[in-house]
Amino acid sequence: MQRYVGKHRSMMCAALLAALTAALSFVVIPLPFSPVPVTGQTFGVMLAGALLGAKWGAASQLVYLALGALGLPVFAGGNAGFGSLVGPAGGYLWGFVAGAFVTGIIVRGGIHRTTLRTVLGLAVGSVGVVYLLGAAQLVLVTGVTLGQALLVGVLPFLPGDVFKLVVTVLLVHALESNKVYQEIRDRAGI
Repeated sequence: MQRYVGKHRSMMCAALLAALTAALSFVVIPLPFSPVPVTGQTFGVMLAGALLGAKWGAASQLVYLALGALGLPVFAGGNAGFGSLVGPAGGYLWGFVAGAFVTGIIVRGGIHRTTLRTVLGLAVGSVGVVYLLGAAQLVLVTGVTLGQALLVGVLPFLPGDVFKLVVTVLLVHALESNKVYQEIRDRAGI
């Protein structure tokens, strides 16, 4: 019975992080030189991987993508539909799933969670993996060179992501020392 209840709590946590990522998609700063806007979504990806771990972090982002693909306006700036997943910014969206997964593996993979492990997990998973897939699809869809994709699809976003990374590290470590959060995490099995 406890395992059954724990799974439902994990699903609820994943749904909450999917909703948070959707809400953060409305924080949008368009860039005139890039088809990809600055958004708050990667903050949701960072939190999903760091707080929920690989499996449930990735599941939260899959739920987020499914909601958008089904037509709910949850992508950047209220966009929706499958076209968003195959368009110029679609690689970043797919990267959210892989990024949360990799972040979860690194951040939650060991017995001891350290600040360095959290920073590394967020940098590699929620930033590196997301940009790798995002830039790759940007090249495939728009025909720009890899250098151009990095110039318009990665470099302008790094300062904001460093800020989000720092905030995420502080928040995760504050939550890790909170007894209520620890109890919720333990009961949910995440």
